[in-house]
Amino acid sequence: MRGVILAGGNGTRLRPLTYLLNKHLLPVYNKPMILYPLETLKALGITEILLVTGGEHMGDFAEFLGDGREYGVNLTYRVQKEAGGIAEALGLAESFVNEQFAVILGDNIFEYAPNIPERCGLVLKEMEDPERFGVFAENQIEEKPKKPKSNLIVTGLYFYTPEVFHFIRTLKPSKRGELEITDLNNWCLEYLDMTYHIYDGFWSDAGTFDSLLKSSIWNSTSANTML
Repeated sequence: MRGVILAGGNGTRLRPLTYLLNKHLLPVYNKPMILYPLETLKALGITEILLVTGGEHMGDFAEFLGDGREYGVNLTYRVQKEAGGIAEALGLAESFVNEQFAVILGDNIFEYAPNIPERCGLVLKEMEDPERFGVFAENQIEEKPKKPKSNLIVTGLYFYTPEVFHFIRTLKPSKRGELEITDLNNWCLEYLDMTYHIYDGFWSDAGTFDSLLKSSIWNSTSANTML
């Protein structure tokens, strides 16, 4: 199995820090954020990894991570020319994978790696503020609903098979001008018999000042051995 780390976007919720540095290179306690998703993929047994980011940040990632050997992986890089959404960035991985693969967002921090599903799968988490995320209920995902139907949210770790690229090529931009990962996941739930796993360990997306601080405090006091 191969893995994909999506580390694009403008990091607007973490400005002014992200005026200076890509969000995924900001420190989370004692290491840059990007190492957490990388270690999650490694814990899944994945060492062939594609990292997708914007062209203006590619040099920073390449300088820090190199070819990945120092971290026990083999890294390939792709450039997302514009911030066109998570699904658009994922589309750049089509030639990199040829069977089941894992995708993780570059700001996601997991205490441990979940089990790998047989084909497509989501990793869900019970949250006290589900309205901030994509909410899973009745076998469908609603993006940031004002009145969530459940407290189960979709984390940024997904398992797919290559069929998803056919759908990505047909996707239309949302109102905010992006190709949405929620649209892709809803298609998978309807047509690909996607399974899900409810995660009971620590998880954070580290994409806001509060969640970045929460993640740093957790890692400073945690006895976890994966990272």
